[in-house]
Amino acid sequence: MPHARRLPLLAAVPLVATLLTPGLTTAPVDAAPPPREPRAHVWLTTPDGGKRMSDEGTVPFEKGPSDKLTITVDPSLRYQRMDGFGASITDSSASLLADLDPATRDATMRDLFADNRISFLRQPIGASDFVDGPHYTYDDVPAGDTDFDLSEFSIEHDRAEILPLLRQALRLNPDLTVMGTPWSPPAWMKTDDSLVGGRLKDDPRVYRAYADYLVRFVQAYRAEGVPIDALTVQNEPQNRNPDGYPGMDLPVRQAVKVVDALGPALRRAGLQTKILGYDHNWSLHPNDTASTPPGEDPEPEYPSDLLESSAGRWLAGTAYHCYAGDQKRMTELHQRFPDKDIWFTECSGSHGPTDPPAQVFSDTLKWHARNLTIGVTRNWAKSMIAWNLALRPDGGPHNGGCGTCTGVVTVQDDGTVTRNAEYDTIGHLSRFVRPGARRVASSSYGTTAWNGMPMSAAFTNPDGSTALVVHNEHDDPRTIGVAVGDRSFDYTLPGGALATFTWPASKDLAGDRLVDPWTTSVTASEGDASVAADDDGATAWRVGHQTAGQWLQVDLGSRRSVRDLVLDAGPGTYGWESPGTPSTEAPASYRLQVSADGRRWTDAGTGQIDGQIDGQIDGQTDGQGTGQLTTVTTPRQAVRYLRVTLTADAPQGWQVAEVRVHR
Repeated sequence: MPHARRLPLLAAVPLVATLLTPGLTTAPVDAAPPPREPRAHVWLTTPDGGKRMSDEGTVPFEKGPSDKLTITVDPSLRYQRMDGFGASITDSSASLLADLDPATRDATMRDLFADNRISFLRQPIGASDFVDGPHYTYDDVPAGDTDFDLSEFSIEHDRAEILPLLRQALRLNPDLTVMGTPWSPPAWMKTDDSLVGGRLKDDPRVYRAYADYLVRFVQAYRAEGVPIDALTVQNEPQNRNPDGYPGMDLPVRQAVKVVDALGPALRRAGLQTKILGYDHNWSLHPNDTASTPPGEDPEPEYPSDLLESSAGRWLAGTAYHCYAGDQKRMTELHQRFPDKDIWFTECSGSHGPTDPPAQVFSDTLKWHARNLTIGVTRNWAKSMIAWNLALRPDGGPHNGGCGTCTGVVTVQDDGTVTRNAEYDTIGHLSRFVRPGARRVASSSYGTTAWNGMPMSAAFTNPDGSTALVVHNEHDDPRTIGVAVGDRSFDYTLPGGALATFTWPASKDLAGDRLVDPWTTSVTASEGDASVAADDDGATAWRVGHQTAGQWLQVDLGSRRSVRDLVLDAGPGTYGWESPGTPSTEAPASYRLQVSADGRRWTDAGTGQIDGQIDGQIDGQTDGQGTGQLTTVTTPRQAVRYLRVTLTADAPQGWQVAEVRVHR
């Protein structure tokens, strides 16, 4: 569980009422053959709760660009494969759901796993702070005893409530992924002989026993009809002082020993279960730094240290939580270890006793939309997982830890079930983005810290359909354009709204063979232009006045034949002053030059590159930019460098938020 931190949460809408809302149980991906002109289907949630994944009908793609601030989607450039989106059936959640009358329980499970299509569950291995009773593990023995051969191992506790719900969830959504995470090993393995706090005893027998304990869990759950797709070896390994609930300090050196024992143990057992490292915050929490034992390294680069160790060969990647740091830490890790995947595995919000439910719903929707629904998926996470699936209005039952957390749904005192904002922020992904989907390129101009601009993340499903999730960070309605290839549509998003746009596979919306911006670099005659190649439209290179001779240069990394270069000016410099206002700081007049070596430059159209006469180069030598998107035609020959140089002075600035190169 997290350190104390207020994330806005909790708003309730009656489940029975919302189940009758038009569009909520409609299949999220259009099954009918695509019309002659492609159309996008719109699903909308507003911060006032008036619309919650409401079916808003369709909007047609028109030929040509939009004059609004435009989000460009390009399905030709694919990023991480998505595993799913969901929460955790904790002991507390299971207790509450099991106590419902059977009809209400079945309706709730159908709503969560069939209608909202929750597709990922992170299950505690033993107790977390969210238990409806005492803490436990699967191998508890009397104080002072040990059980290295695990003769007392049993998952009998879970057979009563947790496993039946898991099996029901798998029946409702066969694509469901389940991972397991321990909050603590059995107390006899630990230095303090307690589930709360302490460390593993530094004993080879303990490392082997703990690895075997995790393998036994996977085998036992599989025998019960619940396959475990992934494991982490410790929840929040740097949370050294859990607040009265199971937890453990697991420094890197001990995590390495556990993983080095677990990897071979899984292999010997014939199990394909993945091992994920870390399972903690984007950055080291200040409280964890303060609690570091004297003379020890607080290990601020725990994920990198673990991946670089001998354990790295056994790790599929790294898992993260939201309670400290920034999502960009996940992108930084991906850049360092591109062959290792990233999962996002926990974030819970909180509420106060006097918080107005309507305001809390609004704040929660907006915070989760930008930080989780979009923020984590744009930063390479294969999953987005909240915390408890179900809790009471008071945040219970729990034993230690968080007293103000909320679930995806709330089980009310009268036995009814209501949906919280997490239901929607998960659902805008889980209903429309299938397991196995790939995130694809889309421009995004908002920030997780809030700047009033639209954020986006786009995905292509295994059937070729596309889902684009967009959040309007502004409090007022804003009209955006959405462009795919040579087609676009406009749509006005209410203030703070979260929307998913879906469209079926279509040759007209296939994308433009976009070059991955992470393989390019951008420099300029002045200032830091690298931000124009960071896949983040919220950062921009800008000069205050246009002066002849200023230039922006793209290095493709190797010689390529490219079709065009798009300079995206992004939103206006001083904010989105009026609905749908893009930046007008395009290059007033420019010349395109190309080079093979970065030293000898040729005007596109003069016919000579790298000293070789190649005939006329089919390129746009001179041009004038207008509006947000300036498209510069490039030569059809292989070049490595492209340079846009201003040919005249102009009073306005020159801004480039993103550079896009098409092959």
